[in-house]
Amino acid sequence: MGSFSAWHWLIVMAVVLLLFGRGKIPTLMGDVAEGIKAFKKGIADGDKVSLAPDEIAYGQIEQ
Repeated sequence: MGSFSAWHWLIVMAVVLLLFGRGKIPTLMGDVAEGIKAFKKGIADGDKVSLAPDEIAYGQIEQ
């Protein structure tokens, strides 16, 4: 009673395939993967830019 059986998962998968179709699921997963990669790249780029606290406080940032 506590867990789902194989039949439950088969029915859920069939409903998901009917709702989204075969082509949309791989596209959706690809978009999610690209978003994660972009997020990781943004985090890595953010770590490279480090300013001293006095440069931030006194506006000594060159643009």
